[in-house]
Amino acid sequence: MLPDETMRMLQVAAVLFTLAALGGLAMAGVRFAGHRNPPAWIAMLHGLLAAAGVTLLAYAWYAGGIPAAALRALLLFLLAAAGGAVLSLAYKWKQRLLPAGLVIGHAVAAVAAYVLLLVAVLGNGGAIAGG
Repeated sequence: MLPDETMRMLQVAAVLFTLAALGGLAMAGVRFAGHRNPPAWIAMLHGLLAAAGVTLLAYAWYAGGIPAAALRALLLFLLAAAGGAVLSLAYKWKQRLLPAGLVIGHAVAAVAAYVLLLVAVLGNGGAIAGG
């Protein structure tokens, strides 16, 4: 894959994660302001956007390689996705209040991954790591 195509995929992934992050902030606001879970539609849209971003990053890695910072971001996003799946399936699905510690851990992993992705997109993301 051409380097321009790879960079374009990383840019689109960054936009998807930006939109997912806005949903995550809204959900965190609902959870911590009112001691209740956020609406299911926000959680589903958040997960869909994040999953699309992860899929695009993984494809870019597999198809031709991505900067090392973007590969680290992909791994952290996968960790955040695992936390999000636990939040959704073990708590939200069973109508139990989302635990604050797990919400914060999910957010920390996602924010760290997002910063690494921005480093790859906006600056020197390091050596190319191929799939």
